[in-house]
Amino acid sequence: MRKIREVLRLKFECGLSNRQIANSTSVARSTVGDYVSRARAAGIAWPLADDMDDQQLEKLLFYQVLTAPTPQRPPLDFSYLHKELKRKGMTLMLLWHEYKAQNPQGYQYSQFCHQYRQWCNQLDVTMRQDHRAGEKLFVDYSGMTVSITNPKDGMIRNVQIFIACMGASNYTYAEATESQGLADWIDSHVRAFEFLGGVPELVIPDNLKSGVTRACRYEPDLNPTYLDMANHYDTAVIPARKRAPKDKAKAEVGVQIVERWILAKLRNRTFFSLTELNRAIAKLLEELNNKPFQKMPGTRKSVFEAVDKPALKPLPVHRYEFAWWKKAKVNIDYHIEIDRHYYSVPHQMVKKEIDVRLTANTVECFYKSKNIAAHPRSDRPGRHTTLKQHMPERHQRYLQWTPERLLRWARQIGPSTAELVQNVMKSRIHPQQGFRSCLGILQLGKSYGEERLEAAAKRANAIGGLSYKSVESILKNGLDQKPLPDEDPSGDCIEHANIRGQKYFQ
Repeated sequence: MRKIREVLRLKFECGLSNRQIANSTSVARSTVGDYVSRARAAGIAWPLADDMDDQQLEKLLFYQVLTAPTPQRPPLDFSYLHKELKRKGMTLMLLWHEYKAQNPQGYQYSQFCHQYRQWCNQLDVTMRQDHRAGEKLFVDYSGMTVSITNPKDGMIRNVQIFIACMGASNYTYAEATESQGLADWIDSHVRAFEFLGGVPELVIPDNLKSGVTRACRYEPDLNPTYLDMANHYDTAVIPARKRAPKDKAKAEVGVQIVERWILAKLRNRTFFSLTELNRAIAKLLEELNNKPFQKMPGTRKSVFEAVDKPALKPLPVHRYEFAWWKKAKVNIDYHIEIDRHYYSVPHQMVKKEIDVRLTANTVECFYKSKNIAAHPRSDRPGRHTTLKQHMPERHQRYLQWTPERLLRWARQIGPSTAELVQNVMKSRIHPQQGFRSCLGILQLGKSYGEERLEAAAKRANAIGGLSYKSVESILKNGLDQKPLPDEDPSGDCIEHANIRGQKYFQ
């Protein structure tokens, strides 16, 4: 690379001699003199313009060295050539003859073929992937299935074959699963990591719906459960590009090898359970990983032990527990519904949408990736699991009310009020169901006075008005200030031929 700019700086700014500049820049003294003379001839002033780069400077100094332009040949229509070559019987020689007939000054046959092949090489550029130790685990399902026969009724079902292959060593894992569903997909990964005895840096799956929610060439969306599993094992998932099998060539080759060396050998065997099939696969898998390479020394297992295994991340202390993720909207009672059971979240989350992580034993709630609640999972439909700290302060105070506390407050007002409160709670299946009515009745003492409430309670007990509305009606209409029917002193003084009086019935 020419050191033009530095030579000119040392000459015009520092005032060094050509010999000193040559020693400083490690170029010939004659070259220094050539640069300086060319700069003077081109009228270049120092310092150079701020927007002048090295390429522009070089053009100014060496414009006269440009070679004479070569005569222009008619351009080739590579797309036409490529399309025509797909036709039966078509050759490059025939296409060249047609080209020369129309363009006598055109390319000769060798250049014609060279230009076309150069263009073809740019159509599908393939990058050779170098896999570092412990870096990538390629996962996929085989296109072949294996049949399992039910020994009771002879029914046959087909099961799927999960395959995982390490990038550097080609160390392979395979197992049979009931389906390609999310639960089987996640559990297969867990068992693959345990088979390897560690975790790779990257997992490269295909765009399987169990792993990738939305396929995209640049930003595929991972299934939340798949992402949760990857976070648990401290690995990253990078799905292969859609319709780009070369991104997961190791998986494609691994699938092909498992189909040839394992599934093909099991084609004539009858299996009666998934466990029996996996036992047979494990035996042939061990033979495959210990099979010597044809073009290099060692086996898959020996290379894995020497290269991949030392670079793997250690397995976490606890095995990943499969979890479903779903979205739920918080109801106005600050509870969410999961399988007809209701779990509380902080009351500030009312009407907001949250993410819920479900395992066999727990329910965890997240809002913007922050854990806001956790409950043991319950299978009792229609019931509530509520934490006190999730409730508004006024609701927490309501929880502090007990039958004894309500009766204690009622006795301070009077015996009739205490009797009424006790009767209200007895009229309900659960005493707690009457708390709200009792609180309302006791609050009426603040509006009408405790004496009037005591009188209204006495009348309510007499007529069976065991509700807040009955007591409120008595007070509102002033009935508490009137005597009860059995206390009316004028009840026996009415004399009339059509009135018998109460003594008639004694």
